[in-house]
Amino acid sequence: MRKKFVITLWVILFLCISAVSLAFYAIWHGWIGYMPNLYQLENPVNKYASQAVSADGKLLGTWSYSRANRIFVGFDDLSPWLVKALVATEDERFYDHSGIDYRALARAVVKRGLLGQSNAGGGSTITQQLAKQLYSDVAQSTMERALQKPIEWVIAVKLERYYTKEEIITMYLNYFDFLHNAVGIKTASRTYFNKEPQNLSVCEAATLIGMCKNPSYFNPVRKPERCRERRNVVLDQMVKAGYLSKADAELHKLEPIGLRFHRVDHKEGLATYLRERLRTMLMAKEPNRSDYASWQDQKYYEDSLAWETDPLYGWCNKNRKKDGTPYNLYTDGLKIYTTIDSRMQQYAEESVEEHVAGYLQPIFDKEKRHQTTRPFSNQLSTKEVEKIMRRSMEQSERYIKMKKGGATEEDIQKAFNTPQKMTVFSYHGEVDTIMTPMDSIRYYKSFLRAGFMCMDTRTGYVKAYVGGPDYRYFQYDMAGVGRRQVGSTIKPFLYTLAMENGMSPCDLAPNVQQTYIVAGKPWTPRNGSRSRYGEMVTLKWGLAQSNNWISAYLMSRLSPSALVRLIHEFGVLNRDIHPSMSLCLGPCEISVAEMVSSYTAFANRGIRTAPLFVSRIEDNEGNVVGEFQPRMTEVISEESAYKMIIMLQGVMNGGTGGRMRFRYNVNADMGGKTGTTNRNSDGWFVCFTPSLSAGCWVGGEDRDIHFNSMTYGQGASSALPVCAYFFQKVYKDKDLGYSPDEKFKIPEGFDPCQDTILTEEAPVEEYGGIDEVFE
Repeated sequence: MRKKFVITLWVILFLCISAVSLAFYAIWHGWIGYMPNLYQLENPVNKYASQAVSADGKLLGTWSYSRANRIFVGFDDLSPWLVKALVATEDERFYDHSGIDYRALARAVVKRGLLGQSNAGGGSTITQQLAKQLYSDVAQSTMERALQKPIEWVIAVKLERYYTKEEIITMYLNYFDFLHNAVGIKTASRTYFNKEPQNLSVCEAATLIGMCKNPSYFNPVRKPERCRERRNVVLDQMVKAGYLSKADAELHKLEPIGLRFHRVDHKEGLATYLRERLRTMLMAKEPNRSDYASWQDQKYYEDSLAWETDPLYGWCNKNRKKDGTPYNLYTDGLKIYTTIDSRMQQYAEESVEEHVAGYLQPIFDKEKRHQTTRPFSNQLSTKEVEKIMRRSMEQSERYIKMKKGGATEEDIQKAFNTPQKMTVFSYHGEVDTIMTPMDSIRYYKSFLRAGFMCMDTRTGYVKAYVGGPDYRYFQYDMAGVGRRQVGSTIKPFLYTLAMENGMSPCDLAPNVQQTYIVAGKPWTPRNGSRSRYGEMVTLKWGLAQSNNWISAYLMSRLSPSALVRLIHEFGVLNRDIHPSMSLCLGPCEISVAEMVSSYTAFANRGIRTAPLFVSRIEDNEGNVVGEFQPRMTEVISEESAYKMIIMLQGVMNGGTGGRMRFRYNVNADMGGKTGTTNRNSDGWFVCFTPSLSAGCWVGGEDRDIHFNSMTYGQGASSALPVCAYFFQKVYKDKDLGYSPDEKFKIPEGFDPCQDTILTEEAPVEEYGGIDEVFE
């Protein structure tokens, strides 16, 4: 009987072992439960945020889906304290096992399972935890929960076969979600301590590793004391593992957490407007007319042209990964090396804030304070303002959602006029207040907007790009997307056309008001000054003073159609520019980026350089998968370019751009032009040096939002100072390599007052300025 009992036990044991072995065999081959295939095991972490990197190596920001904002960091770029803290706390025999720590597993089964000791510790190794993070979903049934652990064991063993210990630790830290959109150790280090992973101290590393047990429970933002206690437990574990002395650990325990928390948000940081523009460009699909509204002909034209001529536009969909699928900016861990210089970008953003927010906005608010039509023009009636507000309401997201949801017009009107609690933007920080949605629309319209861009005249590298006052609240890009009337900044195109038709800066024109017959109707342009009225003046004087009568006189002798063609050749894509006499005064709409790019032709011997935003793209393995070269187009002759340099220097040295010199003391060799449209709706300034081309626009969201007088509304007051502050900062920073002593290079003996035929052999010298020719 006893013998039979023993045999039965052996049979049961054999059957159990066989069943377990068979079960693990089935799990190994994926017959039971989920088992990742070879490709998935070789590429376990396949979702990394792509990074926008500045030309000087600074991380500008990332693109990712909301819960996948992880940036890959290699083992060599991890702080040694991170590795030691992780091993000591989560898996002290990590380097001795092959995925499963049988000793720890047995201890957990006996102490926790049989004896019920809650402090017995877990049996999961780092590799098992990684397997769970990568491949285990939340169990939906008892059977799934029963199979989950064995499946994780098998995956852990497989991971140990494919990866070294260092690679497993790297994957673990890259994959872990530390909350607050801080996925992966690199983002977590920046979010909680504003550091790179390799620079984390002992305490900082212990804090982050302590969160790995339960990031919600040990959250340093919401539960700092609980997090500190957990950090100290990690320090004790490091002592136990021999990574830290007890004395040092006791000292570290006295330290505060030292949190420098800042949630990573794509709407914050440097170059936010450019990053958004790059996102839309890189992920663009081949344009299809059916995807555009009936009124989007211009947009469809621009996108179609960009798809064919700009390698960056639609890059992710034009190129394929190794597996044949297109790139995804949000998950493929690309490194987008932009041409932006982080220092110049900082200077640009500071300059816009300093002048527009710090100086113009308070004046604008004071001017509009007692106007019933505020922030709109005092020349509008109440009904006209109501019409504008109604249109803005219908374009709002709230209105569109309510309309789609079936709300009646009465319900919508009531909702828009019912006071609500809301948080609104201010230059001094967010403000909690109560106002109606309709009042909030008017409130946001009261802020002045601005667009600024600076680029290298020779390479096209965009060095700085500012699309508005604050991307979080004003997301419409006024640097590269929005277009506004350009006013007198169009006049250099007109004068260039004159130079191309054999005229010179010394040619004379009558400085008188004249009436022209246009399409059978009289047109009499006005001028802001009567200086030297009735005299014959030079064209260089007319441009320097931005004289409308001289511009109209030139236009009467030239072809408006030829001017339109030339404007397009300068890189302006707006097809809605109509040839007319009044075109010489700038009623057409052009973007800041187009204007800045256009002016590069003057400094670049007649060759326009297109803006270049990205120099190269690397994949997540560091391979260069895209390189981008300057795109240049010959627009005008060298002779005309040299003549325009001389005339546009005159604008700066004794014309409407003169305050750049006498008020802001920027004395670099520079050509430029101010611009102001009707009723001061738009203030412009575009300029160039031998190395840089820059421009700024300042105005309201709508054309009917503007200063009442030219004192602050003209381009010389609203836009020029932004450029002035920017160049002051750039020249002060010697590390950037830009010098105010740099001169334009013009051929020796060049006479701008004659038609000079230049040859390749003509020597080139630095040109001293307009006074040498005209004085």
